[in-house]
Amino acid sequence: MVASKGLKPFRTFTSVAVPIDIANCDTDQIIPARFLRRPRSDRDYPRFLFHDLRFNADGSQKNFVLDREAYRGGGIFVADINWGCGSSRESAVTALAANGVRSVIAPSFGDIHYSNCIKNGVLPIRLSSADCETLRGQLRENPGAEIAIDLDAQSLTGPDQTTYTFEIDAFDKHRLLSALDDISLTMEFDDKISSFAKSYKTRHRWAS
Repeated sequence: MVASKGLKPFRTFTSVAVPIDIANCDTDQIIPARFLRRPRSDRDYPRFLFHDLRFNADGSQKNFVLDREAYRGGGIFVADINWGCGSSRESAVTALAANGVRSVIAPSFGDIHYSNCIKNGVLPIRLSSADCETLRGQLRENPGAEIAIDLDAQSLTGPDQTTYTFEIDAFDKHRLLSALDDISLTMEFDDKISSFAKSYKTRHRWAS
């Protein structure tokens, strides 16, 4: 098993959680299209997350929830329906990761965005609309409250200590627990690939 150098295993994670009360929050809201060509090494990259919802044209802040003192540095988002819909841009996830976000909890996700989350070490958790609204309400009432996630147990504990369970595909869970990106997944079969290459050259010497 070869973990990606750029990803961290996701096992348990506890963090301040941020309520994102935006239904159908699309990837252009998460990171506007004009920032897509900017490299991840750009020191301003973390600012691209929700940029147009957070900043005025002169760069001053709009008091978006993410920038309020109690929620700053929150590593878990609790969102509304259809999170990450719209275009397939992977940068919508890398912008989350650049801000230390390790998990998004929502009733539903855009399919491609969900897959991009898994590939980039961000855990997407589906809970019912009612449960997500309950959690967001608790976070609004108690800014700075934390949520604790246990991926192995497939459970999370809310601010009031209520425990919720969630489903996740076994392969996606394996990827997150082991911090495997697409290249790392391929490297898991490195011995078999090498063995096949050696056998192929023996059987087809003309290809050497």
